[in-house]
Amino acid sequence: MSRASRRDAGVGAEDGSAVVEFVFLAVLLLVPLIYLTMMIARVQAGSYAVAQAAREAGRAFVTAESDQSASGRAQAAARIAFEDQGFPGGDGTVAIACAASPCLTPDATVTFTATVTVPLPLIPSFARDVIPLEIPVTSVHALTIDRFREGLG
Repeated sequence: MSRASRRDAGVGAEDGSAVVEFVFLAVLLLVPLIYLTMMIARVQAGSYAVAQAAREAGRAFVTAESDQSASGRAQAAARIAFEDQGFPGGDGTVAIACAASPCLTPDATVTFTATVTVPLPLIPSFARDVIPLEIPVTSVHALTIDRFREGLG
């Protein structure tokens, strides 16, 4: 057997192995990358939700006619903001802190703190000690009540 024919015989023995290696490595690298993308997207949705909820709750609160209706308006606005980003029901909360009493006193500052706990997708419960199952996300928004509020009504 000549040298060229021996060389050609050895090349044919590994035909197709590059495809197998590529598929194996692609799956090995793509699965964690896809999971990381899903996780980052969910945390980003939580970040958008709390920022929007705090801001909208503030707007609804300071434009209310009375202190009695202000809190309910703020909670309803926050609930809509949380649902917009895929956090339904009681997943998110908004805390309202007033610097004056009553809250709607002109020139008073009202602080809104929105919080949501983002569950991470596809993490089994037995991994609880190693990997967090959820990430808390918080946003704070402060507004000042309009100085000329009494003349608006």
